[in-house]
Amino acid sequence: MRLPYSWLREVVQAGAPGWDVEPHELEQALIRVGHEVEGILALGPVSGPLVVGQVSGIEELTEFKKPIRSCTIDVGDRHGNERGIVCGATNFAVGDLVVVALPGAMLPGDFQIASRQTYGRVSDGMICSAAELGLGSGNSWDHSGILVLPPGTARPGADAVAILGLDDVVFDLAITPDRGYCMSVRGIAREIACAYDLDFVDPAYDPARVPALPATGPALPVTIAPGTGVSRFALRPVTGIDPAAVSPWWLRRRLMLSGIRPISPAVDVTNYVMLEFGHPMHAHDRSRIHGGFTVRFSEPGETVVTLDDVQRRLDRGDVLIVDDDAVAAIGGVMGAGTTEIGADTTDVLLEAAV
Repeated sequence: MRLPYSWLREVVQAGAPGWDVEPHELEQALIRVGHEVEGILALGPVSGPLVVGQVSGIEELTEFKKPIRSCTIDVGDRHGNERGIVCGATNFAVGDLVVVALPGAMLPGDFQIASRQTYGRVSDGMICSAAELGLGSGNSWDHSGILVLPPGTARPGADAVAILGLDDVVFDLAITPDRGYCMSVRGIAREIACAYDLDFVDPAYDPARVPALPATGPALPVTIAPGTGVSRFALRPVTGIDPAAVSPWWLRRRLMLSGIRPISPAVDVTNYVMLEFGHPMHAHDRSRIHGGFTVRFSEPGETVVTLDDVQRRLDRGDVLIVDDDAVAAIGGVMGAGTTEIGADTTDVLLEAAV
């Protein structure tokens, strides 16, 4: 389990304002209370001018075999306003906020950034991807292009090192099966509070963080089959979502540093809750649900195509959530493609169970 230190520290400081220790000191404290720390992963390192830029112009250079763009990037007054940068990525548009390494910057792998001639143009810096900044690993980042920040993240010229939190570290923890209550930010923060004899404010019961919300919309009928072990099954409709919206940067960053790829606000929220509180959730496209939900065991020979497009043959005793037509999810494991959140989803149904 990977958790960024900045997130753990924020939760601990809710009960112990000002608390802060060096990462390696915290590692020893976690070991003393019985946890295996497999590693402390440093982000970056990055030095030199790394700033937020805003794309103000894009010229497609069509004389080359692969996509090449000559971009004009506003990097703020302190850095000379606009810079011309050549880039091969195509996942950004005019107006987007990007991360720019200016000449003199040093990226991970001792990659020195300098002004240079390329594709017949002078490229006065580099528009960076998450991988080039040394952020995350595996599938947690979209490596198909450069890193695009959500609108309003910062003004052009702002220090991207601070925005991205490149001075952070990630704790890689091996939680043993008998300590499942520690499989979350909440759980590890509580262990830290115990290790240092600190007051602990449980984020799950902090009314400032978890306000009570009235029920809205028509209820969906739910039937729980006997013996499944499910004592409570809760649903919450959320309507009118903008399909083009993206999650705020702070949330996306925490997901990615924890090894989870951001997808959409509805899906990201469920993953965030799982990481912070240790409780799995799932989001369904409300328009793709037929009838009500039934919680039951799988039947002999039953299969389901899960969200990763893999057809899975279910084992006897797997707990399923099904609507009137098909399997909607394997309880606490993964959703099915039948009610998957899509690019046009506006109404979702959030699910949680115990």
